[in-house]
Amino acid sequence: MSVYLGFDPGRDKCGLAALDDQGQLLNHGVIAADQAPNIAKEWCQRYGVSLVVMGNQTTAKEWHQKLTAVLPPDMAIAFVNERNSTLEARDRYWQMYPPNLFQRLLPQGMRLPPRPIDDIVAILLVERYLNPA
Repeated sequence: MSVYLGFDPGRDKCGLAALDDQGQLLNHGVIAADQAPNIAKEWCQRYGVSLVVMGNQTTAKEWHQKLTAVLPPDMAIAFVNERNSTLEARDRYWQMYPPNLFQRLLPQGMRLPPRPIDDIVAILLVERYLNPA
């Protein structure tokens, strides 16, 4: 079984998600950017991650350097196109956490998740890597 760490890089916060090759979600969370490299390292050890999958846009090169500095030297990092991932993550959020009665009254396009969804983006990045379009 392979385990993948999805990493959605950002300036202030980062999304992390650990998934196995069957798409089973092992853990996910939104982490402050200054803590993200150490948390990523910890999750790689805890879950036996074989590959880090990272979004290719916002600050990706800078984050690649930060991660390679703390991760094991043999840890590969794959880049995935993260275009439209935030919009897709918003829809996925409501699938994972169905809206309450009041939220259901709003059209889906107007519903905003009540928390950052960078971790949901990280899940989608791994899924895009495993199932390229």
